[in-house]
Amino acid sequence: MKGKPLVSVIMIFLNAEQFIEEAIESVFAQTYKNWELLLVDDGSNDGSPTIAKRYSEKYPEKVRYLEHDGHQNRGKSASRNLGVNNSSGKYIALLDADDVFLPEKLEQQVEILESIPEAAMLYGRTHHWYSWTGSTRDARLDYLQKLAVLPNTLAMPPTLLIRYLEDPHKYPCTCSILIRKDVFEDVGGFEETFRDLYDDVVFFVKIFLKAPVFVADACWSKYRLHPAERFSRSYHAAIKAGQWHPFLPNPTRLIFLNWLEGYLSEQEIKDIRVWNALRRAQRPYRYPHFYRMLGLLRNIIRQLKVRYLKLTGQDVLPIKL
Repeated sequence: MKGKPLVSVIMIFLNAEQFIEEAIESVFAQTYKNWELLLVDDGSNDGSPTIAKRYSEKYPEKVRYLEHDGHQNRGKSASRNLGVNNSSGKYIALLDADDVFLPEKLEQQVEILESIPEAAMLYGRTHHWYSWTGSTRDARLDYLQKLAVLPNTLAMPPTLLIRYLEDPHKYPCTCSILIRKDVFEDVGGFEETFRDLYDDVVFFVKIFLKAPVFVADACWSKYRLHPAERFSRSYHAAIKAGQWHPFLPNPTRLIFLNWLEGYLSEQEIKDIRVWNALRRAQRPYRYPHFYRMLGLLRNIIRQLKVRYLKLTGQDVLPIKL
């Protein structure tokens, strides 16, 4: 389309036949029409490749199907890199096969990045989506993601990295971002040694250290969560492998923090604020017994507060709490 920059949407998938068609249709439903969709199969053995190939055959000018040599499973990072390396767009959008874009995502995001040339990437609040099940109970779990900075702010490096190290919940969902392809290539894409966990965080770290990021107040995507599981499939695999436990320091996070320490040294980052934030994030791993006891103490205090409120409330309120 004349005057409209091309957006390359990279959708990776692995055994996603239940949701992939809904994800693809959310791209076709975009009000912005100058896009291409690259469907990257990470070694699926269900019906999802058949669905993906059907779209690529029906819409060859818009959709392409890709897979690794020998139909290998190589992880999220390698799959996203494969998609970007085969893309033609000025901008890159990422979408996992069980998430969806809202209809105006690409149109509004392209307009913002076109108007702020110094911004390397942008993201907004993501709808954490439990209500897809149709259950009223699950709908009560839905929430919009918190932002790391004030909304509609151009965050200069390394602000977003420091905020993330202070609060690991404050980082973008991949389905929320739009990034310039030349910036993606400049930072080296995704680190393929991080296959399934921290793959996105490691990539964002490289952006946060290098270039300004626009943080918007808008919501452009839905990140599908599974109420019965409460954890993503990646975290379930990590728990099964003994790499993650909800009540102990997270060893996978330690791998990430060790990688970050090496990366900061390699990039010759001197900013004392970044190093101080990293050291604070590393403390639970340096003093695990102390932090485990601190967590138990906090839990006891929380239980005592609840018990106190129940006791005092029963004395004051006309109804039983």
